[in-house]
Amino acid sequence: MWGSGCGVRVGDDLWGNGYGCRVRVGDGLWGNGYGCRVRVGDEPWGSGDGCRVSFIAGVIHPRRVTAFERLLWRLCRGYLVVSFMDMPEPMEDPDTGDTITWVIFIISYWGEQIGHKIRKISDCCHCRLYPYPESEANRIETINGLQSEIQELSVVLQQTEHHLAQVLLQVQVSLPAWQVQVRKMKSVYLVLNQCSSDGSRCLIAEVWCPVQDLSRVQDVLRQGSHQSGSSVESFIQPIPTTERPPTLIRTNSFTSGFQSIVDAYGVATYQEVNPAPYSIITFPFIFAIMFGDVGHGLLLFLFALWMVLYENSPRLRQGSNEIWLLLFNGRYLLLLMGLFSIYTGSIYNECFSRASSIFPSAWSVASMANQSSWRWEPQCLLGGLYGLDPNVTGVFRGPYPFGIDPIWSLATNHLSFLNSFKMKMSVVLGIVHMAFGVVLGVFNHLHFQQRHRLVLELLPELVFLLALFGYLVFLIFYKWLMFSAAESLLAPSILIHFIDMFLFTSNPENLPLYPGQVPVQTVLVVLALVSVPILLLGTPLYQWCRQRKARMGHPMHQDLAELLMHQTIHTIEYCLGCISNTASYLRLWALSLAHAQLSEVLWTMVMRNGFVPIGYAGGVVLVPVFAAFAILTVAILLVMEGLSAFLHALRLHWVEFQNKFYMGAGYKLCPFTFTPGAWE
Repeated sequence: MWGSGCGVRVGDDLWGNGYGCRVRVGDGLWGNGYGCRVRVGDEPWGSGDGCRVSFIAGVIHPRRVTAFERLLWRLCRGYLVVSFMDMPEPMEDPDTGDTITWVIFIISYWGEQIGHKIRKISDCCHCRLYPYPESEANRIETINGLQSEIQELSVVLQQTEHHLAQVLLQVQVSLPAWQVQVRKMKSVYLVLNQCSSDGSRCLIAEVWCPVQDLSRVQDVLRQGSHQSGSSVESFIQPIPTTERPPTLIRTNSFTSGFQSIVDAYGVATYQEVNPAPYSIITFPFIFAIMFGDVGHGLLLFLFALWMVLYENSPRLRQGSNEIWLLLFNGRYLLLLMGLFSIYTGSIYNECFSRASSIFPSAWSVASMANQSSWRWEPQCLLGGLYGLDPNVTGVFRGPYPFGIDPIWSLATNHLSFLNSFKMKMSVVLGIVHMAFGVVLGVFNHLHFQQRHRLVLELLPELVFLLALFGYLVFLIFYKWLMFSAAESLLAPSILIHFIDMFLFTSNPENLPLYPGQVPVQTVLVVLALVSVPILLLGTPLYQWCRQRKARMGHPMHQDLAELLMHQTIHTIEYCLGCISNTASYLRLWALSLAHAQLSEVLWTMVMRNGFVPIGYAGGVVLVPVFAAFAILTVAILLVMEGLSAFLHALRLHWVEFQNKFYMGAGYKLCPFTFTPGAWE
C-alpha cells in the first residue's frame, strides 16, 4: 500500500457501519516519495460532515512492534492505516544507553477519538512521537528546516570537537605536572593531618630523622619560615624516646637491587650488621657456580649491560609490565651474575657445553703411545677406548694454567671427574660461607654491648662448626695435596673416615690419612659435644644471674624457664642446621651438573644436526637449526635454569648464611621526600 499507488474503494459494508469511503494512494501522502489521496463519499463519517485523515508519526523499539500493531488493530477496530520501516542508522537509547536500530512508524486515522486511543497506546508501548504536518507544503518546509538545523549542528559539533581536541592536547602536555602537584599536595596535607596543634596556631610533629641530617633539616625549616613570612621560626628539637628506631640504609642504583634481596627476607634491626654489602660478591658467585657457562653468562651479561647503558631511557624506566620492572631494577645484579658466570664457565671450560683450548693440553697422547702397547692399526683405533696414565713419564706435564683441561671433554669418565670436583667444591664453599656468617655475629655482639655472647654463644658455635665440618674441609685439601696420581689407588676414603669419626671406630681396610688421625678426630668430636651444653646453658644462666643482682627484691623481668626455652630452640636450630645446611650446599653441585648436561643435550640433539649435511644444503639446514637452538637456549637454559639457580642462591643466602647472624626484625624509615623518582 505504501510502496506504490493503489485504489481502495470502501463499499457500504466494509467497516460494518453502513458508511462508504473511497481511498486512493498517490505520490505525495507522507512527504517521503509516497502519496495518498483520500476521498470520502457523500455519506457522513458518523456526523454527516465528511471525513478528515490525520497522521501520527514516531519511533518504537523493535521488540514492541508486534504488540503495538496488534493493540492498534484491536482497540481502534481498523480505523487506521499503519506502516513500519527500520531506521537506516542505529541510534542510542537515551534511557539505557544501548545502540538500537529503531523502527519508524506512521499512522493515518479517521476521527479524534481514534487519535486519542492511538496516543495512549503509544505511551503504553514507550513510543516516541514526533509532530507530522498535515499539508505537503508544511512537510516540505519542515524537512528543509530540519536539514538546515542539521547542517548548523554539524558545524557546531565540528567546531566543538576541534576545540576539545585543542584543549585535550594542552591537558596532555600539562597532565603529568598536574598529577605530580596533586600528589604532592595530597602528601603534604596527609602529613599535616598527622601533626598536633598546641592551640596557638602552631603544629607539632614527632618524626624520626637521621642524626647526620639534623643540620640540613634545621636549615630547610629556617628557609621555609623565612620564605613564608612567618613571625615564629620553625625549629627542630631532639627528644628522648624508648621506641625502637627505624632502619635507614642508603643505597644507590648499584646497591639497591642487592639491598632489596636482603629486605625481602627482613629489614635489618636498627644498627644491625647489614649482609647486603657482602651479598654483592657472594650472591652472584654462588649463582655462577650453578650457572657456569661462558656463552650463557655472556648473553646474560650483554642483556644486563644494555639495560645499564640505557637506564635513563623513559621507555625502560616507565614500563608497565611488572616482570620487566623487576628485571630492570635488578640490572646491576644481572650484570654481576653474568660476569661471574663467565668466570666460573671459564674455570669449567664450557661455552655452550663445548670446551675451548686456550692453552695447550697438559696431557700428551704421543708419550703414552710411545711407552705402551697401543696398536695403531686403523681397525683398532676406530671406536677404541684408550687410557692416559699420568704415572707414565711425559703423559701428564702439570696442571692446566687456568680451569679444567679441555681433554677432559673427550674422556668417557668426564662426568665422574666433574662429580667429584664439584661435590667437594660445593662442600668447601658452603662451610666457608656459613663460618663467615657466624663470624659476622661478632660485630653485632660488640655493638649491642653483649660481650658475654662472644664467649657463651659465638665461640661454641664456631667450635661446633669447625670441629666437625671445618675438619672435613681440612681432609679434602689434605687428600688433594698429599696423594698424587701414583698413589691414587692407595688413597683412603674421606667419607668412611668422617663416618668413623662420629662412631669412634676405625676401619682397618681404610688407611689413615696421617699419623695420629684417630685421637685428633676423637678430640674434635668431644669439643663439638662440649660446646653444645655451653651454647644451651651459658647465656640463660648469665642473664638470669645478672637480672637477679640488678632486681634484688623486685619481680624478675624474665624467669629462667623462659630464657632456657628460647635458648634451647636456638641451640637445636643451630646444631641441626649445621648438618642440614652443609647438605643444602650440595645443590651447587647438583644444579651445576644439571645445567652442564642440559646444555650438552641441547647441543647434541639440536645444533649438531645442522653440521651433518654437506654442501649448500648444509647451509640451508643450519639456519632453522640454529634458530631452534637459539630459542631453546634462551627459553630453557637462560630463563628456566637461570631462574632456578637464582632461587637456590636466594635460599642459600636467606637460610644458610643470614640466619647465622641476621635478625631482620626492624622496619624501614619511610621519609617524607619530594625526590623526582618518588613521583614519576
